[in-house]
Amino acid sequence: MPTVQACLFDLDGVIVDTAKYHYLAWRQLANQLGFDLTLEQNELLKGISRMESLDIILEIGGVKLDEAEKTKLATEKNLRYLELCKQITPDDALPGVRRFLDELRADSIKVGLGSASKNAKTILTNLDMLTYFDTIVDGNRVTKGKPDPQVFLMGAEDLSVAPEYCLVFEDAVAGVQSGNAAGMCTIGIGEQSVLNEADIVIKGFDGVSVDDLFGKLT
Repeated sequence: MPTVQACLFDLDGVIVDTAKYHYLAWRQLANQLGFDLTLEQNELLKGISRMESLDIILEIGGVKLDEAEKTKLATEKNLRYLELCKQITPDDALPGVRRFLDELRADSIKVGLGSASKNAKTILTNLDMLTYFDTIVDGNRVTKGKPDPQVFLMGAEDLSVAPEYCLVFEDAVAGVQSGNAAGMCTIGIGEQSVLNEADIVIKGFDGVSVDDLFGKLT
């Protein structure tokens, strides 16, 4: 691949694990509607927007609501989630990620965030990691969710870097597909069996250096 000029990161499951907070908030909403949400069902919500997640949950529960009711429930869920996210501290950054970002910055590689979350800046502030990112493309900016490539193409445009010089880090299948559709090289964070559409899959950033990873791309 061409020389990497920019790296674009998903948030949840890549920089920090907020999945547990999303699950607790969504499960509370499901219980409120009269049914339960299992951890297995929660996997269906990975990497997609809040309203898309709500639609899936309502389908699981066989519940039909009008748009006004859905908007109200999505807002309630987000308030629960934000309350839970107040527990996040700088120590909650996933192992090795802060060091990896330091290495990118030392190599003058631009860094962007590409996330469906509308709370990305709040979470990054709690992590004390906001200054690592040259641009943030989140749910407040995008109009199309992953696997559409919009989020990463916007990030590349913000950074003035052509897609073929960008590297995407994702833990969700939809996110990997989004990066691929944008014409970028993709690094899956997780299991090879799940993220087999990624160019390379790693367990996480702990023990992974920028030089070693980039060496595998050539």
